Amino acid sequence: MKTQTIRISKADFEKVVAGKKKVITCEITPENSKKYVFFSDMSTHIDYTDWSQIPDGAVSIKVEPKEFDSVKLIGGGGKGPLPSCTAQIKGAEVIFLVDNHNEQVFYDVDGIDFPGLVVDYELGKITHN
Repeated sequence: MKTQTIRISKADFEKVVAGKKKVITCEITPENSKKYVFFSDMSTHIDYTDWSQIPDGAVSIKVEPKEFDSVKLIGGGGKGPLPSCTAQIKGAEVIFLVDNHNEQVFYDVDGIDFPGLVVDYELGKITHN
């Protein structure tokens, strides 16, 4: 079973445990993209783990969430023992961010245009608390 670990705020953690929050959203950056997504060139059928690996001129890039069976959620920050739980993942979706004009957002990261992305994880049953 493949499990992803995500740290969330204490307030969001408490909502998940209470069953009031069913989706966890993770912002994707060049630094953490390997953890959450992969990039698939639809023309060449080559998968890339890092945005910077995609060759210039590639036009048919699909961003896919990595597949996990469950997610271990760690609530809060700070030192010492933190509350955690494990929840099943019912689904995952990559969402491209857009601005007020409905244009896709890109960030310049060290001279590389990186798309504004998030991954939404739909949570199922909490399997460990």
